[in-house]
Amino acid sequence: MRLAQASLGLACATLATALPASSEPSCRFAHQYTQEQVLQNPSKFINDVLFWEGKFHQNNISYNSGNGMSYDGTNIDWVTGEGTVKHPFSAASKESLQVMLYAHAIAGSADAARFLSPNNPSAAPGIAASIMDTKLQTYLRFNETYPGFGGFLPWFTSSSQDLTPTWDWNNRVPGLDNGELLWAVYAFIQAAENTSNKSFIDLAKKWQTWMDYTKTTAAHIFYQGEGKVCAVTDIKNQSLPVYHPEQTYACEGTSYLNDPYEGELFTWWLQFFGGLSDADIEALWEYKRPQLVSVDYHIGNVGPITVQKGYWFSSHETWKVLEMPYYDIDIIRRVFQNAERARTCNSVVTQVPGMFASINNVTDPATGDVVGYISNAGIPSIANQTIQELDVITPYSVFPTVLFDKGVGMAWWRNMAIGKKMQNIYGSTESTRRDGTGVSALLTWDSKVSTVNAILGGVSGLVSQKMKAENIYNTFVERIEAEYSRVFKNLKGEHVPFCLPQETVPDTGLVDFTTCN
Repeated sequence: MRLAQASLGLACATLATALPASSEPSCRFAHQYTQEQVLQNPSKFINDVLFWEGKFHQNNISYNSGNGMSYDGTNIDWVTGEGTVKHPFSAASKESLQVMLYAHAIAGSADAARFLSPNNPSAAPGIAASIMDTKLQTYLRFNETYPGFGGFLPWFTSSSQDLTPTWDWNNRVPGLDNGELLWAVYAFIQAAENTSNKSFIDLAKKWQTWMDYTKTTAAHIFYQGEGKVCAVTDIKNQSLPVYHPEQTYACEGTSYLNDPYEGELFTWWLQFFGGLSDADIEALWEYKRPQLVSVDYHIGNVGPITVQKGYWFSSHETWKVLEMPYYDIDIIRRVFQNAERARTCNSVVTQVPGMFASINNVTDPATGDVVGYISNAGIPSIANQTIQELDVITPYSVFPTVLFDKGVGMAWWRNMAIGKKMQNIYGSTESTRRDGTGVSALLTWDSKVSTVNAILGGVSGLVSQKMKAENIYNTFVERIEAEYSRVFKNLKGEHVPFCLPQETVPDTGLVDFTTCN
C-alpha cells in the first residue's frame, strides 16, 4: 500500500508541473508588478514566485525521482531557456534545502504546497513524504556500500540509482555541508511527528534512526581535539567501517571549521550529540571565538551600522539562521537585522541593482557553459576577505532580508528578476551581471530554494520545538547569547531603515528566453 501511495505522490508531482492552472501567472510576472505593489502586498507577488520556482522541482531538473536525491541543478538553453544538461552531482548542503522544503510541506504549509503541487495542494504532504522515504533508502544503501563515511555525505553523483562519491571526493567528507543537512533532517522529523498521520510518524522514526547513527560517528570522524573540527576529513578507506582497526581519519591540511557562519551548525551537532566532554565543548567555543568580530559599516552617508564581520559578507554566510533559533535571542536578531540594513543600503550607495552572494558566474553563449564560480562576492568593507569580484548579482542574495521583511526582500528580488533573461520556465535565473551584459543560464538549489525556504520562514521553529523536547534549547540560548553579548555591546545604526533598489539592470540587448516572454 505504501508503494502505491509513493507512486501516486510522484505522479502528482509530475502532473503538477505539466498541467496549466486556470490562475497560472505569467512566466515573466515580475514585470507586471511595480516595486510599490510588491511592498504593499508582498503575499500576492510571493504567490507567483512560489508557483514558478516550483517548476524547478522536476525529475531530471532538480532531483532524481528514482532515488529521491537532489541534483546541484541544470543548465538551460541560452535561447529558449529549456533545460539542457543537468549537473549529475550534489552535496549535503543542497540536500538540506530540499529537506527543509519538505519539512514545511509535510507540516501542511500552503506556501510549500504552492511550490510543490499548485494544482492539488492537498497532495503536497504526501509528495514530500514519498520523496523522503525514497531518499532515506538511498542514504542507507550508500552507507552500506561506503561505511567509512559514518552516515555523512561527500559530494556525490546522484544520476544512478545508487550514490557514488564524485571523483574528487573519494575518501573525503566535508563538515559544513553535513551540518546543514543534519539540522534540516532534525526539523523534518519534528514536522512529521507533529502530524496525526501514522505513515508520516513512522517515516520520522526511520529518519531518527539514521540521524542517531551520525551522533555515534561525528566526533570520531571530525573532531581532532583542542577545539579543532575538521573542515574536510580524509578517510583512509571509505569502504571500511568507521571503527575498523585499519580505518583512520585525519583533518585535511590545517583548515578547521571555526567560523561563526554556516559551519557553526556542525559545532552545535558535536556539542549536543557528539559525546564530547565539558572541557572539549568549552574548547570548541574558545577556538572559534576570535572569528566572531564586530565591525561598523560606514560608506557615504550611510552608517555607522554595527554588524557581524563577514568572511566575504555573502548572503550565503547567513544560512545558519534558516535552521536554528538564533533569532530567539534579542542581541543576535538585532545584529543580523543590522546586517540587512548594511546589505540593502550598500547596494544603493554603490549603485548596484541587486545584492551579492557566492554564485555561479555568467554563461558563455558560444559554448553554453558557465565560466566559473564566484565565491568572493559580498561587501569588502565589512569582511575578512577584501579582494572580491563584484560584477554578478543573484536573486537569492535577498533571503536574509526576506526573513526580516518580505516586502523589502522581494522588492530586491523583483529588481533583479526584471533584468533580461532573469526569468525562465523554471522560475528565476541563477545570476546576472550588474551591467546587464550576461546572465548565468543555470538553475540551482542554492540560487532558488534558499529564497523559497526564507519565504517559508526557515525551519528554526521546528528545530526549536525539538530542541526543547530534548532539553537542549536552554543550553543553546545561554551559550550563543553569551558569545554574542561578549562581542556586541552597543549597536549603532538600528534606526536606519532598510534601503530599496534605485538602479535597474541595464538593457544591453540581451533577449529574453523564447519560452518565457
